[in-house]
Amino acid sequence: MVKKFFKEHVTKQTLWDYLIISLGTFGLAYAVIAFWAPMDMVTGGISGLAIIIHAYSYDLIGFDIPIWLSNFLLNAPLLVLGYKIIPKAYFIRTLFASQFLVLALFLAEFLPIPETDILLSAVFGGVIAGIGLGFVFRAMATTGGTTLAADLLKRKFFKHLSVPKVLFGVDTVIVLIGFLVFGPINTMYAVIAIFVCSKVTDVIIEGMHFSKAAFIISKQSDIISQTILKDMNRGCTALDSHGMFTKEKRTLLLCVVSAKEITNLKQLVYNLDENAFVIVADVREVMGEGFKKAKDAL
Repeated sequence: MVKKFFKEHVTKQTLWDYLIISLGTFGLAYAVIAFWAPMDMVTGGISGLAIIIHAYSYDLIGFDIPIWLSNFLLNAPLLVLGYKIIPKAYFIRTLFASQFLVLALFLAEFLPIPETDILLSAVFGGVIAGIGLGFVFRAMATTGGTTLAADLLKRKFFKHLSVPKVLFGVDTVIVLIGFLVFGPINTMYAVIAIFVCSKVTDVIIEGMHFSKAAFIISKQSDIISQTILKDMNRGCTALDSHGMFTKEKRTLLLCVVSAKEITNLKQLVYNLDENAFVIVADVREVMGEGFKKAKDAL
């Protein structure tokens, strides 16, 4: 029975995903312990509340409450409630990520902490946390916390709002609490950390294989498409278009190339038709023939 279960549910991809989740949560934990907590930066989330509790627990109750313990205690009721509202496969990964984060926060306290100023802590903490969260999100999991809280609040009280908007509101409240507790300077650096973290997370999730999409309108579309195929070994897609000013039907070519090929593409087009109309747009990630394989992007 056990062997059959593992054969059906535990694959190489699953094991790889959990390894990525583990690395990601450890990166987030190290950013919190080594960079944000020492500088009293509250960047939102359950970890932000845990930093506040850790900073003032000794004065209030006579002993320090470690960040990992606060994280566990605050996450536990959210996970219990979340069990009923999110898909089971997603919940299992989130449960693993949230509990591994608790372990990682505990272990990170024994690692060396670099001596930095508050700006470097905001930037490098944001980079490391962003990479960690990107890994976790790419493996189809979350670390629980305010993400689950936002989902619960949306379903119960804010059905007309999206989860990201509710999440933004929840994290904003936590950052404002940090503002009241630690003051405006620490909060401003925390905002820098949040910005860096979000940008790095986006890069990890969406990929770093930047490309360019060219939309080409020309009377020489047939010749241009054939030349692109022959000289650049890139394909084109022809789309029917209709000029609203000229009332003429034209063929619109869509061609996706790597960033370093876009100059050659424009030169090729204008050598064939100097009156061609070309729009170049940024493409974050491309999957398929000639680019990244889909299985490597998921």
